[in-house]
Amino acid sequence: MMKNKETWRPTKIVHTRSGFKPSSNEHLLNVASRLTTSCQIEHYQDAIRRHASGRLVDMGCGHVPYYEMYRPFVQDTICVDWANSVHRNELLDCKTDLNNPLPFAPESFDTVLLTDVLEHISRPAELISEIQRILSPSGKVILAVPFLYWLHEQPYDFFRYTEFALRELCEEAGLRILSLVPYGGAPEILVDITAKCLAPRVPSLCRIYMALASTVLKTRPFRSISHKTAKLFPLGYVVVASKQR
Repeated sequence: MMKNKETWRPTKIVHTRSGFKPSSNEHLLNVASRLTTSCQIEHYQDAIRRHASGRLVDMGCGHVPYYEMYRPFVQDTICVDWANSVHRNELLDCKTDLNNPLPFAPESFDTVLLTDVLEHISRPAELISEIQRILSPSGKVILAVPFLYWLHEQPYDFFRYTEFALRELCEEAGLRILSLVPYGGAPEILVDITAKCLAPRVPSLCRIYMALASTVLKTRPFRSISHKTAKLFPLGYVVVASKQR
């Protein structure tokens, strides 16, 4: 059970009457990252709603931003991060380096959530193999990674994965891909890069730019461009995989 769960509070995403949204609190979410977070919410929520169940382990969980999103679908939550994480908090059930063997028994979990973590793992194949080991026979891993995205949490930012690399990693570990979906497209990439260049220099202009860009990207022409370019210019990927049977 998530440690000190009564102290949990929303961070980079918030639950509103109209659904989950990026936080407007710039202490919790940089304004330049709001578009990326919005794209992630849409795709992460769909994968969680369809596939999360039973006992879930949230790996590299940070401040557990997706807890409110997956809580209705699972019976138990175990939160895992490493001791040197920049996201230090009191919610962790287990502190461990995900580059090493996981301290869990085989077939311990029905769901593994690994969002925006794999790029920070220096031995990714070993972690995916360990995830396969701790999944129950009917268990699933929900895995998400950035692709055309800036360096972050340096120096612990090691890789970017194409859809082909993700398939290879999962299949080599004995996992069967159920879905592999790109999110974002060329318009989102351009907006994200521009915002991240503006934010540290002229934050007030970045706020105006992001408000305008968010409105424009919701229009039918730009949504069509995003859809058509997502495969070649993905902002990131969401993968759902299960044990091969």
